[in-house]
Amino acid sequence: MPVIEVSHLHKRYGDKVAVDDVSLTVEAGEIFGILGPNGAGKTTTVECVSGLRTADAGELRVLGLDPRRDRDRAALRERLGCQLQESELPDRLRVREALELYASFYRAPADWRELTERLGLAGQRDTAFAKLSGGQKQRVSIALALIGNPEVAILDELTTGLDPQARRDTWSLIEQVRDSGVTIVLVTHFMAEAERLCDRLAVIDSGRVVAVDTPAGLVARTGGEQRIRFRPSTKLPDDVFADLPEVTGVSRTGDLVVVTGTGDVLAAVTSALARQQVLAHDLRVEQASLDDAFVELTGRTLSN
Repeated sequence: MPVIEVSHLHKRYGDKVAVDDVSLTVEAGEIFGILGPNGAGKTTTVECVSGLRTADAGELRVLGLDPRRDRDRAALRERLGCQLQESELPDRLRVREALELYASFYRAPADWRELTERLGLAGQRDTAFAKLSGGQKQRVSIALALIGNPEVAILDELTTGLDPQARRDTWSLIEQVRDSGVTIVLVTHFMAEAERLCDRLAVIDSGRVVAVDTPAGLVARTGGEQRIRFRPSTKLPDDVFADLPEVTGVSRTGDLVVVTGTGDVLAAVTSALARQQVLAHDLRVEQASLDDAFVELTGRTLSN
């Protein structure tokens, strides 16, 4: 049985439809990503899943519980941890005090001292929240999401605003949390984050799920095209690649040539250039990416 089951979920705020018929499942032990631009309905979806918002329609089950029912919602709080997109603590509250406070909300909390060791916060236990770096604040957010020993953790836009090194450190922490047996739902609009961490992804756009697959599976939907960029050592005839079945397109911008194709297109292009006695300077091969998959699925780019 899936850990999370969402079927035909709907949520609106006045005239604005935030979530429009979203269906997805999350399996035990995976990192399941929800990917999409700001305003796509990602946060509203996970807030309905966690019981923080009430869906207008649809079916929800989290660990076999219905987060819309008061009794189930109370039981779910003991088994599910959340790190919300907008999560702040009072400036003067110390890390130790925050963890002790949150631990008091649970019947069987984790050992907050061990948690700070595990998350690299032991040296900041007596530090006020306002004095922490961005990366340290995110570690505290993870600690607070894990303090109840949850079976499932929802992490919403965890690395927004972090520098590249702090973001990569946080990714490593998320992988450690999953390895400890916690199922993770990761909300993100960062392609690199989704590609690095997620076992499967739901792409959400304008409140709808447009695809659910592994990152590699989503990329494969683009047709597996490659792009070969180079600057020829001399002018190329217009039809030099015309008879190559591997080539699907050729474009030129100034002296830059971009060839797109499938299969062993690189070998085909380099052989054609060799026959013309042309050298390929600054040659670069680009595979289809998750960005390309997102554009193909939604018709627009995802701004980071």
